[in-house]
Amino acid sequence: MLGSGVNDGVDREGGEAIGIDLNQELVRHRQATVLLRVSGDSMQDAGIQGGDWLLVDRAMAAHHGHIVVALLADGFTLKRLVQRGENWLLVAANSAYRDLPLTGRDDARLWGVATQRIHSF
Repeated sequence: MLGSGVNDGVDREGGEAIGIDLNQELVRHRQATVLLRVSGDSMQDAGIQGGDWLLVDRAMAAHHGHIVVALLADGFTLKRLVQRGENWLLVAANSAYRDLPLTGRDDARLWGVATQRIHSF
């Protein structure tokens, strides 16, 4: 809405901060959600930078277009899950990185779905 203000979290009448429960607001599956710190630049064009924090839901089913954490032979990677025809790929948001095809039982390596990003100013 044009002209709407953003509440700064202070109750003007009582002068007290209004608290919110971030677990309630940001986490769907509390027991299966972890906080991971991003390293690297493979997802920079999606707005995810090294040093950002991600909430990753391990109980959420991964679908086309989701940003996922996958376990590869050399460790974890963060990429967008993309379906092209019958093929599934892990695609970086940085043209310096090649697509990684998923084959056979690779779907078992999809470790979790990134649901939120926390970026410090």
